[in-house]
Amino acid sequence: MRTVETIEEAVAAAAELRKNGATLALVPTMGNLHQGHLTLVREARKLADHTAVSIFVNPLQFNNREDLRTYPRTPEADLALLEAEGADLVFLPRPEIMYPQGLESHTTVFVPGLSDMLEGALRPGHFRGVTTVVCKLFNIFRPDCAMFGLKDFQQVAVLKKMVRDMCLGVRIVEVPIVRDEGGLALSSRNGLLSEEEKIRARKISQRMFAVRDAILAGRRDYDALAAEAAADLNQVEGFATDSVDIVNADTLEKAAPDTRRVAVLMAVKVGPTRLIDSVAFDL
Repeated sequence: MRTVETIEEAVAAAAELRKNGATLALVPTMGNLHQGHLTLVREARKLADHTAVSIFVNPLQFNNREDLRTYPRTPEADLALLEAEGADLVFLPRPEIMYPQGLESHTTVFVPGLSDMLEGALRPGHFRGVTTVVCKLFNIFRPDCAMFGLKDFQQVAVLKKMVRDMCLGVRIVEVPIVRDEGGLALSSRNGLLSEEEKIRARKISQRMFAVRDAILAGRRDYDALAAEAAADLNQVEGFATDSVDIVNADTLEKAAPDTRRVAVLMAVKVGPTRLIDSVAFDL
């Protein structure tokens, strides 16, 4: 496994992996790797001849400076896990490598519409940061495909539109959410939870799946369902719910009675730690 820290090294190393028509899969991450990330790596190795992983806590996608400061960073452990999984190349740039002119002066990539709704409305500028760094990584690595987990459901939709609109030619591979034994979606932010909070946080997915089951059973009063779920999480479980949204899984607009593919999206704070989760299903 080769490790590089500069863009020039990454470009050259990726080109070497792609020689003679070999295919390359990219797994963009912010590090603090868990089984969800490693599942992305395993899926990448199934789909391509070689696998590259980026580890970069991207400051451009954080609208909360404290969240950026406290984001877990475990590079040595991450590298050991990736070597065990058979990754070929790991890119660990510093912010000044990715943004040499500073964040304010760097060209950005913005996907209108999808980036402004739901999570985008709650976290202004977040998706601009995501699309900018991912577009840059795609140009560095020139991968055939890139792996993204469906926990970040809206992010996947935004990136797929960016690829289509900008003719980037990268296949976005959607990988199902990995959960712990109690149903909690694996996330780097789970490391900020106490053991008691981790157990309590399982109520988020339980409530989310209850909403899904109610819809599958015939309920279509989506606003009421979302309000009930938020009230339960806040008043019964003692969380602080940022949002519960029931949307058309294809457009991310509010679900209508005739919507055929639905997604339930949740953003909930357990103590100071903000967790997101999602589930999509056909009717």
